[in-house]
Amino acid sequence: MSALIEVRDLRVSFRMGREVHEAVRGVSFDIPANTTVALVGESGSGKSVTAMSIVRLLPDNAIVGADSHIFYEGRDLAHNSAEEMRRLRGKDISVVFQEPMSSLNPVLTVGDQIAEVLRMHFPLGHRAARDRALELLAEVGIPEPRARLDAYPHELSGGQQQRVMIAMAIACEPKLLIADEPTTALDVTVQRQIVDLLAKLQERQKMSVLFISHDLGLVGEIAKQVVVMRHGEVREAGPVGQIFGAPQDAYTRALLACRPRLDTRPRRLPVIDDIVNNRPIVTEQRVSAPSEGPALIEVSGLSKAYRLKEGFFRRRTIDAVKQADFVLHKGRTLGVVGESGSGKTTVGMMLTRLTDATTGRILFEGQDLAALNAAQMRPFRQRIQIIFQNPYASLNPRFTVGQILMEPMKIHGIGADDDARARLALGWLEKVGLPAAAFGKYPHEFSGGQRQRIAIARCLTMQPEIIVCDESVSALDVSVQATVLNLLLDLQEEFGLTYVFISHDLAVVKYMADDILVMNKGEIVERGSAEAIYANPQHPYTRQLLAAIPRGYEAAVPA
Repeated sequence: MSALIEVRDLRVSFRMGREVHEAVRGVSFDIPANTTVALVGESGSGKSVTAMSIVRLLPDNAIVGADSHIFYEGRDLAHNSAEEMRRLRGKDISVVFQEPMSSLNPVLTVGDQIAEVLRMHFPLGHRAARDRALELLAEVGIPEPRARLDAYPHELSGGQQQRVMIAMAIACEPKLLIADEPTTALDVTVQRQIVDLLAKLQERQKMSVLFISHDLGLVGEIAKQVVVMRHGEVREAGPVGQIFGAPQDAYTRALLACRPRLDTRPRRLPVIDDIVNNRPIVTEQRVSAPSEGPALIEVSGLSKAYRLKEGFFRRRTIDAVKQADFVLHKGRTLGVVGESGSGKTTVGMMLTRLTDATTGRILFEGQDLAALNAAQMRPFRQRIQIIFQNPYASLNPRFTVGQILMEPMKIHGIGADDDARARLALGWLEKVGLPAAAFGKYPHEFSGGQRQRIAIARCLTMQPEIIVCDESVSALDVSVQATVLNLLLDLQEEFGLTYVFISHDLAVVKYMADDILVMNKGEIVERGSAEAIYANPQHPYTRQLLAAIPRGYEAAVPA
């Protein structure tokens, strides 16, 4: 099989002040013609830097090694002129980025942005470029493409925005499409649609795809070749069946083992160090806490409606949540699953009273939380906490970690003085696995997984009984995700915590939850134990969600 792209001894460093940090260290691999190659690895492994080196979209402080080569049709892209690279980008080699809203121009219509790509590389008039843009929107499955042609990016859903990015990327029928984490932030059903679309386009246009992801389930379904990277080096490469079925490198085995599976529920998930250091893997299965006795919280008829302005006089009502009923039992985890817009986050926000319910009751020890005013609700806020999806956005960047942990204790009168609160904060840092030195540092000095641990520690300073986890591990690598999930389970066992675990990752919910609510368009369409729902889903929507779960590697990896 002939190679379309040959990467040879790629070395990329970044100048950071007086220091030089080497991000990619002698990487070599081929991308064959008309096939899909996946780059997998954790954040910081160098996979995105490697991919961006092919199209020369590295920042100004990047230094590419003099002996590095990226061959494409007899040309060395690593040392091509800037003018030659401009002619190649978008035409021969295109990129689909992870976050479409940061890649699409917010002040240009979708049609204008696709037409701009076409007119840059082909001698097309305005009308011809617009007609071709319409064809491309239809090709990538945008509903009502003619109406969407004049829409702005913010008027489209996340999945539709990603389809527009793909339409722009394939407009000039490139020979190589680089897809950099194109489905990370998408729901499981939308993710399935995007992956299926990429596979169809790859086959129809006979192009090669470089697929970058840390989701091994997706990689197992879409890729023919896999390149595993860690710390800027290739640890293992080969056909997907060989790599996933009989991985030779301990790091590859660790990546495969960290991901929660649907067919087993061990008491602890293995993490990277367990596999790399040959530690024994926990095979004992988790046992859920009993649900006997009175419920900790009883929710009935919970609804939330938003009224939106349409023009000067018209108002439109959107029902975000409709008549939700459920109970929370002490020490158990309630999983809430559904697509974006299903109402699951709104339920969590109403439980914590960060959003007021339109109607309904939230009974906690005989008190209806939905009916309390701000002063009456204050003591309950200490007992019901929330961990948000993005810790960097929820942690004050101007506060040190110590200040972040001590502020809520001071507000709620926990600890006699600042010295006592500092000792408590240091204790919670130790409990979540962070060193005492973290106390004086700022959030930007930590990785994503460490920031999430800080967010968990902040919740724990309140000594809560209930924690709402709102997509709290969805943005993390599989290995970091496993570490955080293990931490949450340890804390639940030690302190008897009750969790509401909101996620669109059904494999993670299956691992964490004892009971599950399935939400669609604001309604609870199915409920029951996690085992029962996954083994025998009753509602068509639940079956649709489960069918969309990527399972590309599970058959190859022993339980």
